[in-house]
Amino acid sequence: MKISNETKVGALTSVAIAILFIGYSFLKGNNVFSSENTFYTEYDNVDGLTISKPVLVSGFQIGRVSKLTLLPNGKIKTEFKINDDYEIPSNTVAQIVSADLLGSKAIVFELGNSTTMARDGDPLLSDVQANLMEKVEPLQKKIENLVVKLDSVLSGVNSVLDANFQRDFKSSVQSISISLKNLEKITGDVDGLMGSERSRLSNIMSNLESITNNFKNNNEKINSILANLDNLSDDLSKTEIKATVDNANQAMKDFAAITTKINNGEGSLGLLIKDEKLYNNLNNASQNLDQLVEDLKNNPGKYLKISIFGKKDTK
Repeated sequence: MKISNETKVGALTSVAIAILFIGYSFLKGNNVFSSENTFYTEYDNVDGLTISKPVLVSGFQIGRVSKLTLLPNGKIKTEFKINDDYEIPSNTVAQIVSADLLGSKAIVFELGNSTTMARDGDPLLSDVQANLMEKVEPLQKKIENLVVKLDSVLSGVNSVLDANFQRDFKSSVQSISISLKNLEKITGDVDGLMGSERSRLSNIMSNLESITNNFKNNNEKINSILANLDNLSDDLSKTEIKATVDNANQAMKDFAAITTKINNGEGSLGLLIKDEKLYNNLNNASQNLDQLVEDLKNNPGKYLKISIFGKKDTK
């Protein structure tokens, strides 16, 4: 059977129209060959989001954006076509995320934990992830402020690092270098001295070790000697203190007895203190003695008879 050209043209035209319809539906987010559920949500801003953008769950595509509608309140109603093979919890959040660095957007479903599943035509919760530029912009401002402050700090440092400071700094570095060389020389001299005196140091350490061992081996004897010395010191201390206290007590008793005798008028000192008559006699005797001495000075011839020729002086 021969097919006419008109039939062929008609068939090709029908196939082309079908392909065009299927392609147009696919671009609008509709899948002609499978059944789908429709969900929607509302956003304040859908910049970068277009129809047919994918709907993802953990990076896996489960549907597409099917329709965007501007509402009277300024919000954008966004509809999704989701394959009915996948169950969506009612508290799922539809979040707009950045798909690439060029600003393209996609929808990511953050599946909720509700046991109730969303039905065809139900609304979902919405959220918008901050894009990369929104995150970078505050950081950019901070970096700019930091650069300004760093520039001012460097300017201050440059003003401080003048020629005099640089000269002084070089001089200080040179002095430090000389000091390090001297320290290195001193260290070398000490090493040489330690090398030459190593045998003597070894003998000294051996002697110290021997002395230490002797102390260790005779520790009990040393403790016994120290204990005996301690006991002897205690005995001497106690004996001397006791004798001193006894002597002091005896002296106090003797002094008390003497005081008692003086108070009672016993003895010369007691009589002198207690007997007023004796005191007066002594006082009168002292006055008479003073008068006699005075008269002896004034009239020595009255008391001394001197003969020059051995004859009796008649005067």
